[in-house]
Amino acid sequence: MALRSGNLRRFLSTTSSLFDRPLYAAKAARVTEQIPPSTTLFVSGLSGRTTNQKLREAFANFGDVIQAKVVTDRSSLSNHSKGYGFVRYSNLEDAEKGKEGMDGQYLDGRVIFTEYAKPKDTL
Repeated sequence: MALRSGNLRRFLSTTSSLFDRPLYAAKAARVTEQIPPSTTLFVSGLSGRTTNQKLREAFANFGDVIQAKVVTDRSSLSNHSKGYGFVRYSNLEDAEKGKEGMDGQYLDGRVIFTEYAKPKDTL
């Protein structure tokens, strides 16, 4: 059944709100939300070859690293990296230096991105 021009106009006028805002608007709003500074950094874009030790060494250039952990797939027999990890510094100043110094840098052939980790209770 073909829509007549009047019916088409009525249809478009009732559904135009679907097209007013992009589908990704909610996600974009969530991404731009400000995360408070933390001593723990979230590091994404890690290579599958990056180990906890390599991650620690790379971030140790900017301060006292307490812990560096590459998150791995526990269901995999080889504990394959999921491509992200966490680095914890002893203080906020070192964490800020590490965040600024390593964001957009190469590690094991991949560009990595850093941001402050969200507290576990807000995940």
